[in-house]
Amino acid sequence: MPQYNAPLRDMQFVLHELLNVEQHYAKLPSFADTVSRELVDQYLETAASFCENELAPINASGDAEGCHWNDGVVTTPKGFKEAYQKYIELGFPSLSAPEEFGGQALPNSLGTVISEMVGTANWSWGMYPGLSHGAVRTVEHHGSDEQKQTYLPKLVSGEWTGTMCLTESHAGSDLGIIRTKAEPQADGSYAITGEKIFISAGEHDLAENIIHIVLARLPNAPKGTKGISLFIVPKFLVNADGSVGERNAVRCASIEHKMGIHGNATCVLNFDQAKGYLIGPENRGLNCMFTFMNTARIGTAVQGLAASEGSFQGALTYARERLAMRSLSGAKNPDKEADAIIVHPAVRQMLLTQKSFAEGGRALVYFLSQYSDLVEHAETPEERQAADDMLSFLTPIAKAFLTETGYEAANKGVQVFGGHGFITEHGMEQIVRDTRIACLYEGTTEIQALDLLARKVLQSQGALLKNFAGIVQHFCQSNQHEQLKPLTNQLLGLLKQWGDITQAIGAKAQQNPEEIGAAAVDYLYFSGYVTLAYFWAKMAHVALDKLAEGSTETAFYQAKVTTAQFYFAKVLPRTASHAAIIATGSESLMALSADDFVF
Repeated sequence: MPQYNAPLRDMQFVLHELLNVEQHYAKLPSFADTVSRELVDQYLETAASFCENELAPINASGDAEGCHWNDGVVTTPKGFKEAYQKYIELGFPSLSAPEEFGGQALPNSLGTVISEMVGTANWSWGMYPGLSHGAVRTVEHHGSDEQKQTYLPKLVSGEWTGTMCLTESHAGSDLGIIRTKAEPQADGSYAITGEKIFISAGEHDLAENIIHIVLARLPNAPKGTKGISLFIVPKFLVNADGSVGERNAVRCASIEHKMGIHGNATCVLNFDQAKGYLIGPENRGLNCMFTFMNTARIGTAVQGLAASEGSFQGALTYARERLAMRSLSGAKNPDKEADAIIVHPAVRQMLLTQKSFAEGGRALVYFLSQYSDLVEHAETPEERQAADDMLSFLTPIAKAFLTETGYEAANKGVQVFGGHGFITEHGMEQIVRDTRIACLYEGTTEIQALDLLARKVLQSQGALLKNFAGIVQHFCQSNQHEQLKPLTNQLLGLLKQWGDITQAIGAKAQQNPEEIGAAAVDYLYFSGYVTLAYFWAKMAHVALDKLAEGSTETAFYQAKVTTAQFYFAKVLPRTASHAAIIATGSESLMALSADDFVF
């Protein structure tokens, strides 16, 4: 099993040198006087120690043991409960919550960095506290004062956890056709009846109560997504004094037997006239839910980043130690029976691809998390709207592209190990299994692609794309390093192609809307590769500045420049194939009728 080592130096590079987080926080009144570089680094070091020493050692054992279900009761793997208590003691659940409910009122972006470490060390475990953030955000933004006082203090402290109960067996991502019912009661509550599936952390033994956020329909509600309301349904009802009361009529009917994330309980929950409380306006549940969906999708993008980082660490260690064959250019370790496989170009290509996805993905995720800060804490409505626009555009790219590249990186990790990668004890195949779900939940890659192209780009008439493209163009045109000119010139050419492809799809779609669906996935990949290219060019620019200043960390900064050059030379050309596929249109996809698919 690979030993996880938190990449603190690279995290600090992205935070402090690339994104200048101290200046970012100084511009936000909520954090200007409270968040410093020293504070950020202290939290990172504490989180790194916790993840390396508490979470990583129970990752493989949790996968092997899995969760246990017995008559509606779920027990988590050995060590999970103890790690959760330590997590609470360290104060991590309360990190970004409001002080009035016991939180520390620190930035969401700091929480994202910690989430990366937690997720890379042990994704299954990290989903238990991770799901609570959505519940906290929902109650904080849409709950009544009474609901906030009842639920937030213990959700914030971590004594209670939360879930998001959205989909049903017949619905999948089409939430407009859910059937769970909510019937008004004389006391102002609602009786919730229905079955929800795929509920991560829906039942467990880590906390004394679980607060379910549930989508359901009121009587006579409009059909489709405009007729969905949102409800708070606690596992245990809460007494007037805030203590845990009697058991509510919500029961875990089973836990899913899954490909991966075995340490997390993915539950089927049955609501049988369970007592629930309306949160937000009637029939506006989906709108309320989307308050935290961008944040949730950034969280899933973190899983892709975690897969790239974890598989890279394991593969790099193995490639340095494993001896096999001789270098084609002559023996590199003549006193040994063979050379380490890291000398072989094919292995290096896999390692550098993993490295470019991990470090490029880290830059993108941390960049996005800063915009998440701005959406909530920027001073003016105009600044908050501009941040929300950027977040809306980049979130589907980050969620889908980083999870797909994370899955690719995980597979490359197995490949570097060869036959040993297929063996459970080395831990590489677990990363593949655990990260496969990331391409599916919170909206599949295909749904994210449609969201990007149809809603974010075409529906805005290209305005959201132009916002980001303007940032990239400004960077390329202001580049001061001759060594980067080949990269920035290539990036400028791809920016123009991005715009041209968008216009061509839009023109075709006016005649045939199916052109949007036919192009969407390749459009998302094209967008993802170009987006990561911007961050790699920018990281190389920062590294060259540091080298010019005479930094003693020559190897670190030169590796940034070299990896950027690798990405542009060996990964970015993939855009050409995606552009070529987009150009062929929908004809070959739609030529067969559904009945003509035969076997």
